[in-house]
Amino acid sequence: MSAQPIAGGRALRLIVPFPPGGAVDILGRLLAERLGPALGQTVIVENRGGAGGNIGADALAKAAPDGSSIGLISATTLCAATALYRSMAYDPQRDLAPVSMITTGAVLCVVNAETAAKRGWSDFASLIAWARAHPEEVRMGSSGTGTTSHLTIAAVNQATGARITHVPYRGGGPAINDLLAGTIDMMFDVMPALMPHVESGKVRPLAVSSARRLAVLPEVPGMADLAPLGLGDLDIQSWNAVMTTTGTPAPVIARLAEAVRAVAAEPAFVERLRPLGYQVITSETPAALTARIQAETPRWQRLVEISGARLD
Repeated sequence: MSAQPIAGGRALRLIVPFPPGGAVDILGRLLAERLGPALGQTVIVENRGGAGGNIGADALAKAAPDGSSIGLISATTLCAATALYRSMAYDPQRDLAPVSMITTGAVLCVVNAETAAKRGWSDFASLIAWARAHPEEVRMGSSGTGTTSHLTIAAVNQATGARITHVPYRGGGPAINDLLAGTIDMMFDVMPALMPHVESGKVRPLAVSSARRLAVLPEVPGMADLAPLGLGDLDIQSWNAVMTTTGTPAPVIARLAEAVRAVAAEPAFVERLRPLGYQVITSETPAALTARIQAETPRWQRLVEISGARLD
């Protein structure tokens, strides 16, 4: 790897577009502490939460195009945001430059354990049956409108006829706090921030959004297992990518991509994320990530149509 420092050797910032405490924040901090040594520069996490990840992505789009700012940007921001917003201050596919994918993973459905015991939610089918019998009484928190968790529950509602109420937050952390307090009843969210509460017994896992079960939670059904509810064709897996600002010189992007791949190749990094439900995956080249974004955009925008979400 070239010894030439990025951005004159000053500290780089890694924008996490969600508040502290959520899954993407956990990933961002693990990545930043390893990217620093890989680049030979300090990498500082900056949380810029709000608008389902778009405030942070917009900040990255407006950063200096010299590689001094990178961000953890989700599939929903990259592929679905333009279908969600009537007007945007930036275009994620025009104003953000791909570096590399970093993780992929299904979202996990969990319910407050005390609420589940009171209402008889022993499995996902019993949750859906209760939600059908009590329209709009089940409250599901998400990390924001248009995020994977929101699009997943919208697809579940449409397929099953349930009317679960969506309650958007400014990030996964605040939503999890309200889930633990019983203010909301359930969440679909990425697994890293939820797993400690699953292990403590405070929340109960009922399903994963991928078609197949996950090795880390083999007893929890995937959507293919829930075909009798009308969910057999559903397979939603979120992913995160390292992006930078369009206009950043290609050699700088190449160096960032090389550093990300070096971190992803560290067994300790992979093992730290595996129990949390994140699979580490990188792009062969920045161009390969561009191709994936373009290929997946129609599917994510279809999920937005199903959700009925539109934001100004």
